Amino acid sequence: MESRTAVAHPNIAFIKYWGNRDAALRIPLNGSISMNLAGLETRTSVRFDGSLSSDQFILNDQNQTGKPLQRVSAFLNVIRNLANQAQFAQVESKNNFPLGAGIASSASAFAALALAGSQAAGLALPEKDLSRLARLGSGSAARSVPGGYVEWQAGYSDADSFACSIAGPEYWNLVDLIAIVDPLEKVTGSSEGHDLAATSPLNPLRQSGVNERLAICREAILKRDFAAFAEVVEADSHWMHAVMRTSNPPLYYWRPETEVILWQVLAWRKAGHAICATVDAGPNVHIMALENEIAWLKAELTQIQGIKDLILARPGPGAVLV
Repeated sequence: MESRTAVAHPNIAFIKYWGNRDAALRIPLNGSISMNLAGLETRTSVRFDGSLSSDQFILNDQNQTGKPLQRVSAFLNVIRNLANQAQFAQVESKNNFPLGAGIASSASAFAALALAGSQAAGLALPEKDLSRLARLGSGSAARSVPGGYVEWQAGYSDADSFACSIAGPEYWNLVDLIAIVDPLEKVTGSSEGHDLAATSPLNPLRQSGVNERLAICREAILKRDFAAFAEVVEADSHWMHAVMRTSNPPLYYWRPETEVILWQVLAWRKAGHAICATVDAGPNVHIMALENEIAWLKAELTQIQGIKDLILARPGPGAVLV
């Protein structure tokens, strides 16, 4: 079979996904809203080959074995079942941003693998079904399939848990300036972390308010209301990390520098700047801002000790074949 190549982008969640109703199918406890990040990408090629005796997975030019290969093979098994074929595959994937550091590398990885893999197997899945497929590899990958500003409908089954665009990437000129304080892969990955959500006594409280936060965030995006957007995005981020910190065992993803940046962003917003901050499952801070804040913001952030790099991303498209 011919090789197929797809490109997908990570996303930053404004209303977070943390915890599953069904871990095997990655059906989330709640819906979520995100923005795809242009400029950051995973590029993945898949070729099914009858001469292969097993799946092969090459990530950033390094041959993968163990858990990474097992996770990809398990995902390819889903595609093989859908396509009613049994050939093994060679998968080559490259990222242009840090892996496993809270920048949703698994989201872009499985969105790209879902598209390239399904196409290489001879399937032509509509966006809804492609989002459902990507979700089986990594929950947040469901949101990297559609473009721009995206909402993942939590659903209750494999059939109704998928993501769709609520606004295109050109709809609102938000930017994400990511302050990298630690580019290394986190010790506890998101997949393991989701299983701990139910052990936190705060998780029911977080869940009780999430539908309201979803509605506020959706409306803020559609109205381009940055003040409302900033308040709900920061609130939801704090709720998720409160659940993480009170899980058993607790998860501490933040570094001291993370806290410093969050305090500084809050102070700058109180001074009148259109910026806010959110943190995924990692130590690095996503600072959301309007386009006209970027030059000033970059200059200020370079003065903060402990920030190793700044990555700028704007609203990005969905997964595409190349």
